[in-house]
Amino acid sequence: MAGGWSRDGAVQDQIDASVEDGIQQARSRLPKGESLTHCEECEKEIPQARREAVPGVRLCVTCQEIVDKENKAFNLFNRRGSKDSQLR
Repeated sequence: MAGGWSRDGAVQDQIDASVEDGIQQARSRLPKGESLTHCEECEKEIPQARREAVPGVRLCVTCQEIVDKENKAFNLFNRRGSKDSQLR
């Protein structure tokens, strides 16, 4: 059942699009290439276990946590679910 100006299934389409955006963001953040032995930011040695667990890793755990917190602060707004996007 559609409500307002939306067609049937429009809400599910928005949910699916938001999930797909999240998957694409996560995949784009995965490291690529060969793992570094030392962190790009602080130059501490990256443990062998981390290099094997995350191929292409470039940051130590501490620096990666900082980067993740900074990225989370910018991704709190769901643009696809906003009123503006529903009016277009």
